[in-house]
Amino acid sequence: METAIEILISFLIVLGGVFAFVGSLGLARLPSLMTRLHGPTKATTLGVGSTLIASMIFFPAFVGSWSAHELLIALFLFITAPVSANMIAKAHLHRQGWGVDPNPADGIRDSLPDTGGPTGWATFWEPREGGQDDVLRP
Repeated sequence: METAIEILISFLIVLGGVFAFVGSLGLARLPSLMTRLHGPTKATTLGVGSTLIASMIFFPAFVGSWSAHELLIALFLFITAPVSANMIAKAHLHRQGWGVDPNPADGIRDSLPDTGGPTGWATFWEPREGGQDDVLRP
């Protein structure tokens, strides 16, 4: 039984290292900000989570004590990573006059494509008084 637990812990640590490496590589190598967000928010988060799960299994099995620290760290990480990525992506979309990061994979060079709706890509739109077109809030 002890050997099976050691194999499971080893597998989780190696898996966590692979995910962390792939996420870091994606952060360094992907072409634009919007694609670079996926590396640290998805792969690296899974890598750290896998390592924390390995730690949660190790201490009760071999040391005999359990601590909630790893669980709290994993919970905090899985809550904050998507929220911070969403805020970075929204800030990137709301930059005015700076253009868009070129990404050869999606064909966007100078600006975002038209959405076909009255508000475009921004979420800071509000209707003008008197029924006029929507305007961007300062």
